[in-house]
Amino acid sequence: MSKRLTRAEVPEHLKWNLTDIFPDDTAWEKELANVLADLPTVTMYQGRFAEGPAVLLACLEAMENLSKRIAQVVSYASLKQSGDGTDPANQMGMGRAAAMAAQVGAATAFMRSEALSLPAGTLERYLETEPRLQEFERLIEKMLAEKPHMLHPETEMALASLSEVLSSPSLIYNRSKSADMTFAPILDSEGVSHPMSFAMYEEAYEKSPDVVLRRNAYASFTEGLQAYQNTYGATWGTEVKKHVTLAKLRGYESATHMILQSQEVDPEVYHNLHDIILKELAPHMRRYVELRKKVLGLDKILYCDIEAPLDPEFSPPATFEAASEIILNGLSVLGEEYAAIIEAGLKNRWIDLANNIGKSTGAFCNTIPGVHPYVLVTWTDNMRSALLLSHELGHAGHGVLAQRYQRLSNARASMFFIEAPSTINELLVGNYIKSQSDEPRMNRWLAMQLLMTYHHNFVRHLIEGELQRRIFALAEQGQPITATVLSGVQGEILEEFWGDTVEIDAGARLTWMRQPHYYMGLYPYTYSAGLTVGTAVAQDILTEGQPAVDRWLAVLKAGGSKSPMELAQMANVDMTKPEAIRKAVAYVGSLVDLVVDSF
Repeated sequence: MSKRLTRAEVPEHLKWNLTDIFPDDTAWEKELANVLADLPTVTMYQGRFAEGPAVLLACLEAMENLSKRIAQVVSYASLKQSGDGTDPANQMGMGRAAAMAAQVGAATAFMRSEALSLPAGTLERYLETEPRLQEFERLIEKMLAEKPHMLHPETEMALASLSEVLSSPSLIYNRSKSADMTFAPILDSEGVSHPMSFAMYEEAYEKSPDVVLRRNAYASFTEGLQAYQNTYGATWGTEVKKHVTLAKLRGYESATHMILQSQEVDPEVYHNLHDIILKELAPHMRRYVELRKKVLGLDKILYCDIEAPLDPEFSPPATFEAASEIILNGLSVLGEEYAAIIEAGLKNRWIDLANNIGKSTGAFCNTIPGVHPYVLVTWTDNMRSALLLSHELGHAGHGVLAQRYQRLSNARASMFFIEAPSTINELLVGNYIKSQSDEPRMNRWLAMQLLMTYHHNFVRHLIEGELQRRIFALAEQGQPITATVLSGVQGEILEEFWGDTVEIDAGARLTWMRQPHYYMGLYPYTYSAGLTVGTAVAQDILTEGQPAVDRWLAVLKAGGSKSPMELAQMANVDMTKPEAIRKAVAYVGSLVDLVVDSF
C-alpha cells in the first residue's frame, strides 16, 4: 500500500474549498472577533420580554442572524480540523471557536429562561397577536415543552458557560483518536508489510479479501485500542454521567427521557426500534455470515470477517467523474431543483475526497447556513464509493432545501429523522445501477452493497444504540461506567445478536471504542429510524413514481418545521407502529435471500 500523504501534499482538487466560507484565516479571525463584538444585538433585549411580542420577535431574529454567523465560524474551524486533526493550528482554531460559542451561549442563555418565566399564557398570547412571531412557533413550542425542567436563570447561564467543558469528553476522544493513537505495521499473505491506522482499518483492511491481511490488521487494531481502553472508558463514563446528572437536576425520569424529549420521540418508538430489529434481523444476518464461512472457506468467523467480500474479484470500478454521472442519473427522479443542488456539490469542491494523515475517519455532511454543505469522504475508485457519496449528498440536498424554504430556526429536522434523506439517495442510486445491467453477478454485487449499508445502520449502529440503552440504565442505578463494564456489556450484546456464528473475542468487545457517536447523545439508534423511513419511501418512489416523489420533496423542504413523526407521516410512513420497521427488516431478508441463492 502506498504511503499516506500529509494534508499539504494532497492536490487541491481532492480537498474541499473552504474559501467559500472565508477567503482565508485572517477573515475568519476577524469574523470570530466580530461575532463577540455583536453580542449586544441580542443581549440588548435582556429583561424586556414582558414589554410585548415585538421585543421577543426582535430578539429571536437577532439571535437567528448571530447563529448563522456562529455556524460559519465554528464550521470553518471544525472542517479544517476534520481535514487534519494533527495540525496544532487546526486544534487551536477549533478550541477558539468552541470558546467563542460557549461565551455566546452563556450571554444568550437568558432568552429561554426569560421567555419561560413570563406569566402563564403570555407566550401563547404573543403568538396570537404578532403574526410574524408565528414563524418561530415551533421554537417557542419546544421551549414550552422544556418549561417544567427549566432551572434558575443563573444556573442556566452557568451551564451554558460550561458548555465547552461539558463537551470535553468528545473533544478528548476525537483528538486522541486522530492525533495520538498508533498501530503496529501489518503483513499480508505474501509477507509484504503495510502501514496501519484507525482510518485504514475501517476503510480498507476490515473489508480486505486477503484473510491474513484482514486478521493481522484486526490484531494490530485490537492491540492499539487496548492501550487506550481505560482512558476511553473514563471518557465515555464521564459523558454518560454528565447526562444522568443533568437529567436529575432538571427533574427528568432519566437521561434517556431527557434526550428523547429533545428529539421529540416517544420512548415506545425508541424501544420498538431496538427490540424489533435486533430480534428479527438477527436470523437473516446470521444466515449471511454462515454463507461467508462456507464460500470463503474460513475456519471460523471472527468479528473482523463479518464484512469480508464474498466475491472480491468483482468490484466495479468508478472514477469520481464516472460516479458523479451515476449519482446524478440515479437522483434525477427527484427533479431539476434537487439535481442542480447535487450537481453543484459534485462540481464545485463541496467534497473532501483525500486520504491523508490526520483526516477524520468515516464520512459526514455539514450544511453551513448562508454557504452550502460540505461533505467528507475518503474516495476510492469503485462503485461502492459512489453509493457512499450518494448517501452523504442526501444530507446535502436535505440541508439546502430545508434552509431554502424555512427560516434557520426551523431548518434542522430532529436527529431521529436525519438519516432518512441519505438512505433514500443511496437506495435510489442503487436502483439506477441495477436498471443499467441485467447481469446476475452485478445484481448480486449490488445486493451485497446494500446489505453493507443495512449492516452498518441496522446492525452496527443499532448495536451501538443498544449498548447506550443498557449503559444508561446501569448508570441510572449508580453503576460506575468503566472499560471493564463497557467491554462486558458490549460482549453480551454481540453474543445475543450473532449467537454462535461469530466468535466474540477481545477485539469485538472493544467495539465501543470505535465510534464518536456515543458523544452525540442518543444518536446511533436514529440510523435505524432513518433507514426504516428511507426504505419505505424509496420503495414507494419505485412503485408509485411522481406522487411519492412529490411527497418526499415536500418533506425535505419542510426541514424541521414539523416533528419527526409528522415528517414521516407526510412521507406516508407511520413510525409510531411496528409495521414499517418489520417491512424494512423483511426487505433486508429479501436481499440476503438473493445473495444466498446466487452462490
